[in-house]
Amino acid sequence: MAQGLMAALMGMSSTPKVDLVSEFRSRDGAGDATVQRKILAAAAQEADRILQLPQAQDWQIWVTYHNYYKAPDLLGPQITRALKIPYVLIEASRSPKRLYGPWAEFAKQAEAACDAADSIFYMTDRDKPALIAGQTQAQSLLNLPPFLNRDSLPETTIGNDGPPVLLVVGMLREGDKLASYELLADTLHHSKTQWQLHVVGDGSAQTRVQELFAPFGARVRFLGQLSGAEVADQMAHANLFVWPGVNEAFGMVYLEAQSHGLPVVAQDRPGVRDVVGAGGVLVPLGQPQEFAAAVDALLLDRKRWKLAQIAARDYITKNHLRPAASLKLEQEFQRLLRERK
Repeated sequence: MAQGLMAALMGMSSTPKVDLVSEFRSRDGAGDATVQRKILAAAAQEADRILQLPQAQDWQIWVTYHNYYKAPDLLGPQITRALKIPYVLIEASRSPKRLYGPWAEFAKQAEAACDAADSIFYMTDRDKPALIAGQTQAQSLLNLPPFLNRDSLPETTIGNDGPPVLLVVGMLREGDKLASYELLADTLHHSKTQWQLHVVGDGSAQTRVQELFAPFGARVRFLGQLSGAEVADQMAHANLFVWPGVNEAFGMVYLEAQSHGLPVVAQDRPGVRDVVGAGGVLVPLGQPQEFAAAVDALLLDRKRWKLAQIAARDYITKNHLRPAASLKLEQEFQRLLRERK
C-alpha cells in the first residue's frame, strides 16, 4: 500500500517531486515501555537530521502513512511545525482505549499526530467514528479507498473447463488466518456443488490447515507460496474467490481478485465491506451454511456469475485503481496549498 501511495503521489497531474526522506521505524509490536522510550529518543535525533537536509526548505507538504498506536508518527508533527507546511496523514487511526496499558505512551503520540494533522485520509469506515470524535476544528477528514497500484485492469477471468475452481489466497498461520480457514472448511461441508479448491499461501499453521481440509481429499490443492504473476494466473482461471476475512483491516487480495473479474464471497465485516463491491456476496458472520449457499448460487447460475464478473471489474475501475487515488490526493493537496498562500 505504501508503494502504491508513492506511485499515486507521483501520478498527480501537477507531477510533484516525492522524497522518501527517512527509513526510520517507530513500531513497537510488544508494548514495551523501555523500547518506546528508546524509539522516542531516536525519533528526536532523526527529526533534527531531516530538518538539516538542504532540500527541506523546498518541501510543500509532509505525508505520513499509517499512524497508529503501535507505530505513531514521531517525525511529522515536529517537522511540519518547524517548516510551517501542511501535515497529511493517510490511514491514521485513533484508539483512546490504548491510552492506558503497555502502549500508553505510543498511543498518546499517535493521538497527538492526529491532532496536529491538517488532513486525514481514512481508508475504511471502521476508522471513521474515532477520527470524527477526535477531529479538530480546522481538520479535514476524507475517504481514500484502498487501491491497486496500477492504472488499468488485468485480463478478465476466463474460468476453466473442469469443475469450478474456488480460490483462496492467504497465509497459513495461527490467529485470524486460521479462523478464516476453519470457517471455510466448515462452509465447504455444506456445499452441494462439485468444486475444486486451490489454496495459495504457506506458514506455520500449514499442517493444521491441511488437516481441516483433509476430508475433501483430492478436491483441495495446496499450491504453497506463489509469485505475483502466478497468483494472477490462478485468479484468471478460477471461478470464485472465497475468503471469510476474519478481522481483515480490508484485504488487498479482494481488490486483486475483483480486478480479474473474480466474484468474491466473504463475511460481512468492517473493512471487508469497504473493498467488496456489488459483484460480490457478503454473508453474516459465523454462518457457514449461508456462506455455502452463496457459493452454490453463483456456481450454479452461469448468468448470475457473468453479471457478477462484470460488476466486479466495473467496481474496481471506478473506485480502486491508482488514477482515482491520485485525483483525490491532488484535490486535497491543492486546497491545502491554496489556503497556505
